[in-house]
Amino acid sequence: MEVEVEEVANLLFEDGIREGWNENDDFPNYIIQLASCGVEKLGKESAHLHEERNAILDQTKDLAYTNYKTFIHTADCSKTIYNDFTSVESHLEGLSSCLPNLRTSVESFLATSKNLAQSRHLTSLTLTKHTQLLEILELPQLMDTCVRNGYYEEALEIVAYVRRLEKKHTDIPIIAGIVKEVQAGTRLMLSQLLAQLRSPLALPQCLKVIGLLRRLDVFTEPELRLKFLQARDSWFNGILKSIPREDAYQHIIKVVEASRVHLFDIVTQYRAIFSDDDNRFGLGDPEVNEQAIFHGWILHKVNQFIRLVERDLQRGVGGNLEAVLAQCMFFGQSFSRIGADFRNLLIPLFQKAALTQLEKDIRIANIKFDETLSCFSLMEAQQLSSSATLLPETQDKTRPPLSLMEFAPLAHYMNGLVAAFNTLRQCCPVATLSGAMKLIQQSLGKVISALLELHRLESSGFTAREVASFQRMCSVVANDLFPHINKCLRCLYPLQQISLITGIPVNQLQRQNCGQLKSEELLAPIQHLLPKVEEKVLDFNVRETIMEERGSDMDLTQTMQTDISGDRLETPAVVQATAGDADQTPDLTGTTQESETPSNIETFMENTKAVYTLGPDNEDSQIISVHDERQSLTDEPLVNEENVPSSHNPPVPIQDTSIVTPDSDTHTIS
Repeated sequence: MEVEVEEVANLLFEDGIREGWNENDDFPNYIIQLASCGVEKLGKESAHLHEERNAILDQTKDLAYTNYKTFIHTADCSKTIYNDFTSVESHLEGLSSCLPNLRTSVESFLATSKNLAQSRHLTSLTLTKHTQLLEILELPQLMDTCVRNGYYEEALEIVAYVRRLEKKHTDIPIIAGIVKEVQAGTRLMLSQLLAQLRSPLALPQCLKVIGLLRRLDVFTEPELRLKFLQARDSWFNGILKSIPREDAYQHIIKVVEASRVHLFDIVTQYRAIFSDDDNRFGLGDPEVNEQAIFHGWILHKVNQFIRLVERDLQRGVGGNLEAVLAQCMFFGQSFSRIGADFRNLLIPLFQKAALTQLEKDIRIANIKFDETLSCFSLMEAQQLSSSATLLPETQDKTRPPLSLMEFAPLAHYMNGLVAAFNTLRQCCPVATLSGAMKLIQQSLGKVISALLELHRLESSGFTAREVASFQRMCSVVANDLFPHINKCLRCLYPLQQISLITGIPVNQLQRQNCGQLKSEELLAPIQHLLPKVEEKVLDFNVRETIMEERGSDMDLTQTMQTDISGDRLETPAVVQATAGDADQTPDLTGTTQESETPSNIETFMENTKAVYTLGPDNEDSQIISVHDERQSLTDEPLVNEENVPSSHNPPVPIQDTSIVTPDSDTHTIS
C-alpha cells in the first residue's frame, strides 16, 4: 500500500489491521474509496456495511438450505479424498525410501551396460584390427631379431615407429610395455655398434656405424665424437697390450709401427666423419669447442707414445738405438701431416738414453780396469816394452795406441771405452757432448785415483824396474790414453758439426778445446809420478803430430759410402793429407784413395750427406738425421784374455797392422 493509504487505514483501525488484509488487493481500493467519500457518506457507510453483511448471511443460509445435499456429498468426497491423499502420502514415503536404492541399482546397471558395450565394441574392433595389433605386439621380438642379425636399418625403422606410437598413446599400458622392450633392443644395438668401433674397422664401415648412431639420436654431436675416439682408442690400446714386452727393442719397434699405422687411420676416419666447418662458420654450439676434443685426444696419444718410448728406452735397446730413433722420427714426420709433429719431444729421450747407455758402458770399463789392475804385476809389463818398437808406425787415426798393450788394465779399459763410443756413435746428438764429457772425465778420474791408490799401497815395495814400469804406465796414460780419447771424442763430435749447430767458428772452438778432455786437471794428481824426461817411441800418433805442427789450418776429412740395404753403415778408411805427404796413402784394405782436405767450413758443409729413409707405406721422403763424414771407431778389442802379457804367456811381436776395421758413421740430431 501507499503511504497515504496506510495512514488512513491506521486511523480507521485503531486496533491494527488484521493479518491477510494487506495481501488482499481489494483492501487498498476500499480505503481509497472511503477516503474519497464525504462526511455524510462516511456516516452512512457503517449502516450500509451492516446491511450488506446481513444480506450476504441470508444468501448464504438460503444457499445452504437449497444445496445441503451438495454440501453433504462434498464433505463425503472431501473425507474420501483426504483418506486417499493420506494413503498416497504413505505410499509416497515408502517409494521415496526405495528410490535411492533403485537409483544406485540403475546407475550400476547403466555402468555395467556401458562397460559391456565398450568391451563389446573393443572386442569387435580388436577382431577387425587383429593383424595390425599382432604386428605391434611383435615389435619387441622383431626388434631383437633385427639387432641380433645385424639388420640395423630395419631396427632403426622400428625404433622410429615406436617413438611415434609412444607420443600418440602414452597412456596405454601395452604400448608402454612395448616401448620398454624396444628400448632394451635399442640399448643392445647401441652396444653392438660401439663394439664394432672397438674392432678393426675400415673407413666405409666407420661411416656406416656413425651414421647409424646419429640416427639413433642417443648422443649429441660432441658426445658422439667422444664416443668414437674412446672406442677407437680402446681398440688401439688393445693392440698395444698384445705386443710382447719381453724384448724392449722389439716392443718399441712394434709399438711405433702400430702407432704410426693405426693412429693415422683413426685420424683419417675422424676427419672424414666429423667436420669442423660448423664451428668455423658459427653453425655449431658456441659453448662446445668440438675441435678441442680431437686435439686433446691427439695430445693424449702423443704423451702416451712418449711415455712408452721412454719406458722402453729405460729398459735398454742395446745397440739398436739408431734404428729406434729412425722409426720414431719417421712416425713423427708422418704425424706432422696432421699438425702433430712431436719429433722435438723425442730428442731429450734419446739423448738421455744415449747418455745412460754410455754411463753403463763406462762403468763396465771401470770395473774391468779395477779387476785387471788388482791382479796386474808391473814386472809383467816390462816384457812388452822391448817389442813395442817393432810395431808398425803407420796406423789408422781411430786405432788405439799399441803402447796400451804393455799394460793389461789400460788395454781392457780402452777396449771398454771404444765399445762405449761405438755404441754412442749410433745415436750421438751434439747435445750429449756435455754429459758425455762429464762421464768420461769422471771415469778417468777413477782411473787416476786407482793408480794413486796402487802407488800408495805398493810403492814402498817397488823395485827399480817396477818404479820405471809404473812411471811408464803413468806416461802411457798421459801421452797415449788421453790423446786417443780426445781423438775419439773429435770423431764423435766433429767441430764442423758443432759449429754448424752453434754458429761458433771452428777456429774458435779449437782454441777453446771444445769437446776435449781437461788433461791438466785430470793428470794433476799423478803429475809427480810422470817421468821428467821421457823418451817417446814413435808410433802411429807421431804422424798426426807432425801434421798438426806443419799446418794447423788443415782439416782431416774422410769419404763415406752409405749402404742402405744393411743394418750398419760402412765407412772407408781415413785418409790423412798434409803438405809433406804423398798424394795417395794406403788404406786398411790395401787400396789407395786420394786425400781430400776441405779448405773451409763451407766445403765441409757441401760434403755433408743427408740420408733419406722411405717408410714402408709412404713414398715421400724426409730427412731423418744428418750424417757427417766422421770416422767410425774401432770395435775390435785391443787385447783379449788370451793375449794379456804375463809371465806364463809372453807377448808375441805383432806383424799385422789391421787390428780393427772401421764401422759406420755417427748419427746426429740437429
